[in-house]
Amino acid sequence: MANLLTSVASLAQQCLGLLRLKEFDTTTPEGRSRERYRRVALTGISAVVAKLVTVVTILISVPLTLTYLGPERYGLWMTITSVIMMMRVADSGLGLGLMNAVSEAYGHQDRQAAVRYVASGFFLLAAVALLILVAFALAYPLVPWPRLFNVKTPQAIREAGPAMAVFLACFAVGLPLGVVQRVQLGYQEGFYNNLWESAGRLLGLAGLLVVIYLQAGLAWLVLAVAGSPVLAWLFNSCLLFGRQRPWLRPKLRNYHRDHARQVLHTGLFFFVLQVGVTLMNSSDNLIIAQFLGLEAVTQFAIPYQMFSMGIVMFNVFFSPLWPAYSEAIARHDFPWVKDTLNRSLKLILISTGLLSLFLIIFGNRLLNFWVGPAISPSLPLILGLGVWMIVLSVGTAMSQLLNATNIFRFQILYVYLTLVFSLLFKCVLVSLYKLPGIVWGSILAYVIFFILPYSLYIKKYFLRENMV
Repeated sequence: MANLLTSVASLAQQCLGLLRLKEFDTTTPEGRSRERYRRVALTGISAVVAKLVTVVTILISVPLTLTYLGPERYGLWMTITSVIMMMRVADSGLGLGLMNAVSEAYGHQDRQAAVRYVASGFFLLAAVALLILVAFALAYPLVPWPRLFNVKTPQAIREAGPAMAVFLACFAVGLPLGVVQRVQLGYQEGFYNNLWESAGRLLGLAGLLVVIYLQAGLAWLVLAVAGSPVLAWLFNSCLLFGRQRPWLRPKLRNYHRDHARQVLHTGLFFFVLQVGVTLMNSSDNLIIAQFLGLEAVTQFAIPYQMFSMGIVMFNVFFSPLWPAYSEAIARHDFPWVKDTLNRSLKLILISTGLLSLFLIIFGNRLLNFWVGPAISPSLPLILGLGVWMIVLSVGTAMSQLLNATNIFRFQILYVYLTLVFSLLFKCVLVSLYKLPGIVWGSILAYVIFFILPYSLYIKKYFLRENMV
């Protein structure tokens, strides 16, 4: 244990020493290693800051918007937002496929490949956006929007269709502009994107205040809030393709069929993986509702949300390792990959372990302060949530390495095995042990069908690369 703490302290000290604006010399293996750590540290910290900005803007905007719109129009806005969030799968796979391709091209020092990947990804997403806009334009006059959203008041009836149109237009325009985020992550410069994301959130909050002051309609409010992140992406794109890397600017002549096919192929695998992970993590409330009723969902969902905040923060901080792994693997720098994976796992175990222990001890007091005495989870439930936070964070850290290596079939097999058996274990254990059975069923399936197979596969992977 002492050696583990010493290793983590050493890693933390190195990270602090890497928080500088000047790049390290990347002509040597040691310089490239330190530069990767510098970019990971900057991107991770800026991502945490961006999430905090998001939380603050939500805390401010929700009561203002609810008061301004009223219950029905606010519900209309939330419903439209949910529809658009479900449509984001149009970008999820292609964007991740592009990020991996750019990271590999960066590792091989292949500018021409990067140019073709960026152009191909951009025009693929532009085509998807155009199809969405054309389909919506054809469907718009045929859809009874007030009936679809079940609004009753005259003002909400007038605003339902236009608000949906503005939301979808912002979403479609943002699809190709979102390429800038994937390119910056591929070059391990996600800190630029995180700063622009924070600026977009703050701009959206300012726009919300202006709309409320002018007493404008829901469509204008949607434009202010949903359009601000898109505007931030536009400014970020102008900076990246106009000043930082003008040679990467997407041009139609650089679109290449083979590069587009690779982005699509990789993106499809990522999409299938994401569907499995989403189903695995979103089934709890439905199972609880069926077995224990809707009131039990509230008793589970709020404590789970408290622990999930910690999971999100850890995942955001360590996610920059993914493109760093991809670039290092392209350079065949496997010692750095192995050392970094081991260090990250140690740091995750210590940090999530300490946070879990804190929440297990003080969780009920925090919940009482946050939502009142109505929510009081039992010790088996809150203990299970603490263990779940640790195993999920460890599994995510391992999956980042396999994502960077484009190892998909193995992941898809075990993600869906985990999904099937987690559903089985949850249903059995919730009927026996009520709410704690849900989380302990997840832990059991995740450890057996995810953590253990991934650990063995990664060991075999390093053995194949003569690193064990």
